[in-house]
Amino acid sequence: MVSTLFKVNDTYSAAYDDGYCASAASMDSQEGKRHHDTKVTYDREAGRAIYLERDLIKNSVLHSDNVQIPPCVHEVLGAFLKFRTMAPPPGQSSAIPMSDGRRFANVKIDAQEREEVKTPAGTFKTIRCEANMMNGVIYTRKGRVFLWVTDDEKRMPVQIRLRMNFPVGTVTLQLSKEERF
Repeated sequence: MVSTLFKVNDTYSAAYDDGYCASAASMDSQEGKRHHDTKVTYDREAGRAIYLERDLIKNSVLHSDNVQIPPCVHEVLGAFLKFRTMAPPPGQSSAIPMSDGRRFANVKIDAQEREEVKTPAGTFKTIRCEANMMNGVIYTRKGRVFLWVTDDEKRMPVQIRLRMNFPVGTVTLQLSKEERF
């Protein structure tokens, strides 16, 4: 319903080195009448993440920033990929170094409990996890981020849910199919 009133077409990509350490991330955001391009470069040698957000309609720089980072830092998707390799059982937590180019934090991810999740790709036995990256930790918006990974050796992410504190504030992404190469 919201997309009929307010068009959203966002494209996100990230590049990684070994261990899912971020080397670059970009977001092309077309939301309503606005069109922004955001790029983050993770310079491991200099120990900095460099953030640049441009307004493509006005051809201007909206924000530029940089932050000190450790030799291996993760952006949000790389952090989820790294978390899969750590595999803490329910009731345990892990801390993962994350940056969006403007902030850096060791983000706590809690493995909360086992749940069965139904997606278009099937029904899965999972572990629900919460990534504590909102509310000013990495992202300023208030909200919660949940990730469901299969409770097996694959630790495949089957669902991600963002609960934001505004009307129509929940976004759920579900696995629709699994392809093996």
